[in-house]
Amino acid sequence: MRIAHADGHTAGNAISHTDRGSQYTSVQFRETLAELDVRQSTGRTGSCFDNAAAESCFVVLKSEIGTTAWPARKQARQDVFGWIAQHDNRQRIHSTIG
Repeated sequence: MRIAHADGHTAGNAISHTDRGSQYTSVQFRETLAELDVRQSTGRTGSCFDNAAAESCFVVLKSEIGTTAWPARKQARQDVFGWIAQHDNRQRIHSTIG
């Protein structure tokens, strides 16, 4: 979250939607969100529907870059972030969230 914020990818009062994993429900994570002026949204327990758009994105990512075994973590990060930058949509309203 700090990297996205530092790179200017969050605006004031942005929303971070996560599942109920312990890393996302921790006091430290919530304090970081508050510090960055990001609101937290967490899905209901046992509901897969709120995560469908993210899962769809990961399916496309995996199908397009495959299951490459990168020689170094740095190269893997570059490839994944390159894919995200190529597919990032900053103009059109997302059909799932309006």
